[in-house]
Formats: sequence, C-alpha cells, structure tokens
Amino acid sequence: MAEARIDKWMWAVRIFKTRTIAAEACKKGRITINGSLAKAARMIKPGDVIQVKKPPITYSFKVLQTIEKRVGAKLVSEMMENVTTPDQYELLEMSKISGFIDRARGTGRPTKKDRRELEEFTTPEFMDDFDFDFDFDSEE
Repeated sequence: MAEARIDKWMWAVRIFKTRTIAAEACKKGRITINGSLAKAARMIKPGDVIQVKKPPITYSFKVLQTIEKRVGAKLVSEMMENVTTPDQYELLEMSKISGFIDRARGTGRPTKKDRRELEEFTTPEFMDDFDFDFDFDSEE
C-alpha cells in the first residue's frame, strides 16, 4: 500500500486512541503534513513528516510505512520514526514541574489532591491531641 488516510494511519500507529479523535484533531487544525494543514481524508506516503499538536508540545513523526489496519505496539517503530525535537520534551517537563503553581485565577476548581494538601497545610497539628470527654457529673 503506497498511500493511506492520515486519520486511519494515526490511529493504526497509536498516536490517537480512536480514529474519531484523530479525525477531530485534523478538523481542529492540530495536524500538519510537511508544514501544511491536513484534513482527515488526506493521503500520506512514506517520507512525509507529520506534526501533531498536543498542548503544550508539538510531536513530529516521519512516516516509514503506510498502514490502515491497527498493529501491535511492538511493530509501531517499523511504521514511523519519532523526530520530535528535544526542546519540545523540555517544554513538557517544564509544564509538569510547574503544575499547580501556575494555575491562573478562574481556571477551574482545585483537584481533590490540591484540596487535601491545602487542608493538611492549614489544619493545626495540635487539634488531634484534645480529649473532649469531660465528666461534668463528678463535681456533685
């Protein structure tokens, strides 16, 4: 097979979990082939370079073989070559490190983990030491 649809190929080599998600990414303009935007039905051939924007980074893959049927994860390396630049992976690491610190005001609720960390930080440590079982009847 000399050519394959871009959405089928990205699903087959496991860039996207489903073909629908792959087609949607094309529709939203997140996929480029050799620098030009691609529609889901666009045909690709070996040698093409595909860029996939998955914020915060842009992955780049070189097509080695065109397939439309999904293959095992071990065979993916024969179908494509990851040519993503190292600076893109640095961006990914930076976003992982920054995480909660850079949360802008109004970008949503804190996660359950965030809430627990906040409660642990604000709860005084000596609150657990009290014993509130007072015996008021013994004075009589």
